[in-house]
Amino acid sequence: MNDLQQQVQEAIDGLVESGAERGLQVAVYRHGDQMVDAVAGVADPATGRPVASDTPFYSYSMGKGATATVAHVLAERGAFSYDTPIVDLWPEFGAHGKETATVRHALTHTVGVPGIPVDTRPEDLCDWERMCAVIAGSEPWWEPGTRTAYHAYTFGYVVGEIVRRATGKPISQVLRVEVAGPLGIADELYFGMPESELGRLARLEDEEGSAEFLATMPDDSPILKWGPRATFPTADFGNRTDILMADIPAGGKMSARAVARMYAALLGEVDGVRLISAERLREVSAVAFSGVDEIMGNPVSWALGYAPGRLGADPQETPTVFGMGGAGGSHAYADTATGTTFALTKNRLTPDFSAAEQVAGIVTKAVAES
Repeated sequence: MNDLQQQVQEAIDGLVESGAERGLQVAVYRHGDQMVDAVAGVADPATGRPVASDTPFYSYSMGKGATATVAHVLAERGAFSYDTPIVDLWPEFGAHGKETATVRHALTHTVGVPGIPVDTRPEDLCDWERMCAVIAGSEPWWEPGTRTAYHAYTFGYVVGEIVRRATGKPISQVLRVEVAGPLGIADELYFGMPESELGRLARLEDEEGSAEFLATMPDDSPILKWGPRATFPTADFGNRTDILMADIPAGGKMSARAVARMYAALLGEVDGVRLISAERLREVSAVAFSGVDEIMGNPVSWALGYAPGRLGADPQETPTVFGMGGAGGSHAYADTATGTTFALTKNRLTPDFSAAEQVAGIVTKAVAES
């Protein structure tokens, strides 16, 4: 395993040199110890600022893994259980027949409110009270718990408001105090970032042709049911100061080593910190719901807030793996069988996870041979 750092470094250097990627980070933990901390390329093409290990990247839905982790830490403390009705914490959420919805339904994307209104603007996403009121007042697409569709934006507000109602604090503060702080990564794992820290962020860029693709996408495209075109995860959207400073916990700003460390502390101890018990780990990483996504039409399975299975593999073939990827190609996962966690963050937004699959394959092979 000692040459794994070198293998990963060569792989990401190659991705940058080929022009496929602009800037990347990769981190790997095993049994609580960091095995890989590799960076390549530039964080900001305009200035040439290089990627550093502590550079935060806006990795979009990779942040849902951190949102779910906050919920599990609070469940471990007894703030609520997975079968707590959301209305017990947030009474307004029960409008229009959603009173049967539970925390479990929120975590498994089965709560029934997968879309945001078509007139939602980027600045609306930064208004926590407004978004929570809109979601609470919306009609469910189905009876909570019976079907699933990816809750692209709404997942973050629903779980985040459950956290806020249970603790009296915004989820960004709970993340910092209960997860990031104890793990020593409070300045590398955020929902909303302080303005003073924004200069450390990697700048996102779109892959060539993606702006044209978005512009020509038909208005009735399934993907636009998650939210209007103006809220689509592009580089312009993800480089906006208001978006970067706002709590939008459907996504997150993070370094690869921070999120790999977080997953490692779900699997076991990291420098004396363990986030959840072994018993809870078994529960949160197991498949909790399977069905056909009501928006995209593909078969899908969900663990409690995480996607089960290895990247590019059938969840049933790799049942010990759970994690979360983000629009643009960043990805992170944990494997309970090998005690390994992996994270790759990058600033060129690509439509697939080819970089993460390539580098994760190197790690998987090295672990299997060790």
